Amino acid sequence: MKFSLLSLFALLLILISCKDSPNNPNAIVVDSDYKTPFELGNGNQTTTYQDCIAFYQQLANDFSTVTIEEIGKTDIGLPLHVIHYSNSSINWGSLNENKIKILINNGIHPGESDGIDATMMLVRDLATGKMKVEDNVIFSTIAIYNVGGSLNRNTGTRTNQNGPESYGFRGNARNYDLNRDFIKADTRNTRAFAQIYHKIKPDIFIDNHVSNGADYQYTLTHLFTQHNRIGSATGSYIHNTFQPALEQALKNRSLDITPYVNVYNQSPDKGFSQFVDYPRYSTGYTALWNTIGFMVETHMLKPYNDRVLGTKAIMEEVIHIGSSNVEAIKKVRQENFTAFQAASYYPINFEVDESYADTLDFKGYEAIENVSELTGNKLMTYDRDQPFTRKTPFYTYMKATDSIRIPEYYVVPQGQWEVIELMRLNNIIMKPLEKDSTMTVGKYTMNKFNTAPSAYEGHYPHSNVKVQEKTRKVRFRESDILIPTAQPGIKYILETLEPAAPDSFFKWNYFDTILQQKEGYSAYVFEATARKMLEENESLRKRFDSMKRADRKFANSNRAQLSWLHDRSDNHEDAYLTYPIYKLN
Repeated sequence: MKFSLLSLFALLLILISCKDSPNNPNAIVVDSDYKTPFELGNGNQTTTYQDCIAFYQQLANDFSTVTIEEIGKTDIGLPLHVIHYSNSSINWGSLNENKIKILINNGIHPGESDGIDATMMLVRDLATGKMKVEDNVIFSTIAIYNVGGSLNRNTGTRTNQNGPESYGFRGNARNYDLNRDFIKADTRNTRAFAQIYHKIKPDIFIDNHVSNGADYQYTLTHLFTQHNRIGSATGSYIHNTFQPALEQALKNRSLDITPYVNVYNQSPDKGFSQFVDYPRYSTGYTALWNTIGFMVETHMLKPYNDRVLGTKAIMEEVIHIGSSNVEAIKKVRQENFTAFQAASYYPINFEVDESYADTLDFKGYEAIENVSELTGNKLMTYDRDQPFTRKTPFYTYMKATDSIRIPEYYVVPQGQWEVIELMRLNNIIMKPLEKDSTMTVGKYTMNKFNTAPSAYEGHYPHSNVKVQEKTRKVRFRESDILIPTAQPGIKYILETLEPAAPDSFFKWNYFDTILQQKEGYSAYVFEATARKMLEENESLRKRFDSMKRADRKFANSNRAQLSWLHDRSDNHEDAYLTYPIYKLN
């Protein structure tokens, strides 16, 4: 990068000012070597993909404590680069139970680039010894997760955001939002992430973002995985120990942080609820294996320099907290694994419990309702000349509204190869049937569901799913798959294979072929069969007559009457509306 004399003089002034204020959390601290593009710029510029990878490669070449590897392939055709820092060599064949394993994800939305620049500086500080950590730390980071979006550089798509000057695009090479893809796994990026996650098996996971929404005084917010959903042991530790420790550590550095402000078009001081990170999101996915996860959400309108350095400070403090509490973190995670594998029922749907709330001393700005000069309609704005601190309810507790009985096994016919591939990718233990077998299993019929009227992330998702379970004898073939639920991946199995779960494979259209009948009938052919059915089955005839009396539309439609009878005949297709995954006890 070429500099004018004026630029060099400005950089020298920055270096001098940093020496005079070492405790200033917003000061740019620059080493004499291994400067990042962010540090070499004006505080409002982010690295490019090429410079980012080259920077990490240089660190890996020069420091034995830093390694870089390529894993998988993304939708743009390039691999993911994963960088590891450890004081000693890492044996990935070991569980590393005496070490805290931290995984950082950056650039899932490349326009939200704060974490990319912050992590480059952090890894540099670790490598050079500027930040010293104990030998029990393994720190790993995905350099830039959305490679395709990062290469699609622009200056305008982050409409609400104050810097950097140019950045990547939210959609990936195929225009997917990767932070909605962790269950449906439409992209190569997601499948590469699964390889990385299950190799590292992190205790702590951070996904770095920038917020949208209301205006307030904070530069930093956090969005922890929802503590009731992840399970009691790990959830209690997150809510009562880990989160308060992080908040206090940042306060000691004069950095305020608050829970992610989950409001739109209203003032936050009225109260707000926690954003629910379903398994489609990164932290919801990692929570399926009881990882302590959270998103850093810096505030979009704050200066880029402050956001980057604040993100770096959060990661530094997480390293310290994790290193000091290895045994406690390992313990609560294992307690979660044990509890879920021993459970008889699993909660699949939750709602906000409005009877409980934490109280925040929330630092906001007064909301002002004006009339838009452009539209002539009401427009809510925030007055930064009227800051306030107010007691604000934060609804962070959730309660289960629905649960399912956990079977000993799920049976997946080998024809459902997409499901089997994803199970294998996520380290799910499976075993094939050794011979053709007839088994008594639980079998779902799809009773009711809604389908989105417009596309969402490449799908028309289903919701409000209602099923009826019946016990039936079903013939299975040799090499059909048995999936035991008593295994570490139990939550992934249940969240994907139970159709009523909020991010199930059924929701994401994996089984839409069962929603269409493949054969039909001609009325003049089937009517004789229908008459015979009514003549031979008095109970059926009474139900049929009752339907005609109660429903005028039914009574006036030949098609409706014949279809009703056809669905109850031997000609009915068993595959229609029959969920093709079975439960075995």
